[in-house]
Amino acid sequence: MAKKVTPYSDSELGKKAQVTKMFDTISTNYDGLNRVISFGIDIKWRKRVVQLLKRKNPASILDIATGTGDLAINLTQTGAKRIVGLDISPGMLEVGKKKVHDKNMDQVIEMVVGDSENLVYEDESFDAVTVAFGVRNFETLEKGLAEIYRVLNKNGTFVVLETSVPTKTPYKQGYRLYTKYILPLIGRAFSKDRSAYSYLSESAAVFPHGEEFNNILRKIGFIEVENKPQTFGVASIYVATK
Repeated sequence: MAKKVTPYSDSELGKKAQVTKMFDTISTNYDGLNRVISFGIDIKWRKRVVQLLKRKNPASILDIATGTGDLAINLTQTGAKRIVGLDISPGMLEVGKKKVHDKNMDQVIEMVVGDSENLVYEDESFDAVTVAFGVRNFETLEKGLAEIYRVLNKNGTFVVLETSVPTKTPYKQGYRLYTKYILPLIGRAFSKDRSAYSYLSESAAVFPHGEEFNNILRKIGFIEVENKPQTFGVASIYVATK
């Protein structure tokens, strides 16, 4: 990343600890606020991730940065018998666990506290790994991606859904205005953490996207790397194979 962005610029904590604190703080209103901020389009993006993986017939999936479990819950549609939703924030996981329990999915989905950069799983433990809106929160991006590569089965699929930055006019200018001015205002109006949504927009702006992120995946060792821009380029779905 060209610039290191953290949730709390005046904090002495490392990025990982700051991200944990931030998501714990906003966990109870995260889902509703996300629907407002994305105009509900994030639901469609997650469905596309599920459709991509459905064709692969994975038996086991690790959903990193699972948050409140939206993608993990959707991934049950792939037919996977084991889905692990992993997140560094206990607060987000508590919300997710309730959602999983209310949908009677406890036998398929396991929600666990964990660090994406220090996974406890053995080599080649999962047929697929997913991350939705989480890789930009890694403290050390390449370390986290290397861990994902390690726990992924040979020929396994890695899918990332992440915010991106439009490159075409007028979407580029509209996106910049929205993320710099409007998104933080909405976040401050509905969240008790005034820094959180400023961080989320700033981290998206500096995160390597498109071919730059593709090249990082290739450097880690992934093959068949491609990215699929979504909704005028405000997000991208990256697909790669081990």
